Amino acid sequence: MPLALLALAIGAFGIGTTEFVIMGLLPEVASDFGVSIPTAGLLVTGYALGVVIGAPLMTVLGTKITRKRMLMLLMGLFIAGNLLSALAPAFGVMLAGRIVASLAHGAFFGIGSVVAADLVAPEKKAGAIAMMFTGLTVANVVGVPLGTLIGQNLGWRITFVLVAALGVIGLTGIARLVPDMPKAEGVHLRHELAAFRNVQVLLAMAMTVLGFGGVFAAITYIAPMMTHVAGFADGSVTWLLVLFGIGMVVGNLIGGKYADRALMPMLYAALGALAIVLGLFTVTAHAKVLAAVTIALVGALGFATVPPLQKRVLDQAHGAPTLASAVNIGAFNLGNALAAWLGGLVIDAGLGYTAPNWVGAFLATAALVLAFLSAALERRTDQPSRVVAGATPAEQASPVHH
Repeated sequence: MPLALLALAIGAFGIGTTEFVIMGLLPEVASDFGVSIPTAGLLVTGYALGVVIGAPLMTVLGTKITRKRMLMLLMGLFIAGNLLSALAPAFGVMLAGRIVASLAHGAFFGIGSVVAADLVAPEKKAGAIAMMFTGLTVANVVGVPLGTLIGQNLGWRITFVLVAALGVIGLTGIARLVPDMPKAEGVHLRHELAAFRNVQVLLAMAMTVLGFGGVFAAITYIAPMMTHVAGFADGSVTWLLVLFGIGMVVGNLIGGKYADRALMPMLYAALGALAIVLGLFTVTAHAKVLAAVTIALVGALGFATVPPLQKRVLDQAHGAPTLASAVNIGAFNLGNALAAWLGGLVIDAGLGYTAPNWVGAFLATAALVLAFLSAALERRTDQPSRVVAGATPAEQASPVHH
C-alpha cells in the first residue's frame, strides 16, 4: 500500500469524526443551547449542505495549485471550523463553525479519490478509493464513539477541540507522506463541466443522494431513537455507534472488493438489502438486541455502496474526473441533508422517533430503481462512455462489460 494512501486515510479519519460525532451529541448540544432536537439536527443538515457547496467550489479553486498543497489547505480550513464550533457562544455560531469545517470535506475526498486512484494499477482503483474511505469508516469505530463518550462526560466542546487536534495530525501526515504531484495539466472548468452532460454521471449522483440519504434518515436521530424507543441508557449510544462504525468498515471493504469485479450487481444487492433493513428497523428499534444488529447492518449496507458509486462516477467522467468526483462527495452529503431534514419533519409531525426509518427505506428503494434504469440505458446504448467529452480514443475502443 502506498504510504500516501495512509496519509489520505488519516485526513479522512479526522473529517469522518467531525461529520458523525454530532449525532451522538445532539441531546447535549440541544440542551446546552436551549433548542429542540430537530433544531439541533440542523447541525447535521448545515454541515451536509456546506459539503455540497464546498465540494465544487474548493475543487475549482484547487485547480490552480498542486493537489498536495490543496489537501493541506483544506485540512487547515477543517481545523479552523472545528475550533469555532468548540468555542461557539451561541447555536448560530456553532452552525457557522460546522459549515466552515464542511467546506473542506467534499474537495478533500474528491481530490483524494483521484489521487488514490492514480497511485495504483487500473484494476485496483476501487480498492484504493476504499482504502482512503477506510479512514472515514474507522472514525466511526474509534473517533465517533470516543468523541461521544468524552462529550457526554466532559462536555461536547472538549470533543470538538480534540477533533481539531485530529485535523492537525492529518495535516502533518499529508505534508510528510503525500507525494508532491504536479497539478493536473489542462484542467479547465468547461472541460470538467462537460462530464455532467453524461446522463450516466447524473444517474450515479442521484443514486448517491438517495441511497446514502437512506442511511442518514435513520442514523441522524439514532440517539433519541435508541434511548426513547429501544430503552437504552444514554451511555449506550457510544457502543451502538461503534457497531454502526464496524458495519461501515466491513461494508466499505466489501464494496471496494466487489466494485472492481461486478459493480452494478454490487449496487443492486446493497441498495435492495438496505431498503429492506431500514423498513424492518421500524420494528427492530423496539428490541435492544435486534436494534443493535440492525444498526450494524445499516452501516454495512450503506457503505457497501460508497466505492462502487464513486468508481461509477470516475468511470463515466472520462478525462474530467476531478470535479465530478468532488461533486459526487457533495451528493453523499446532499443525501445526508435531505434525509436529516425529512427525518426532522416526520418527528415534528408527531410520527415518533422510528418514523425516519420509513423515510430511509423509501429513499433507498428510489436509488435501487435508478440503478436498474442506469443499467437499462447502458444496455440500450451499448456505448455508455462514448458521449463523454474528453474520452480518449483508447477509452472509446475499450470493450463494454455488463
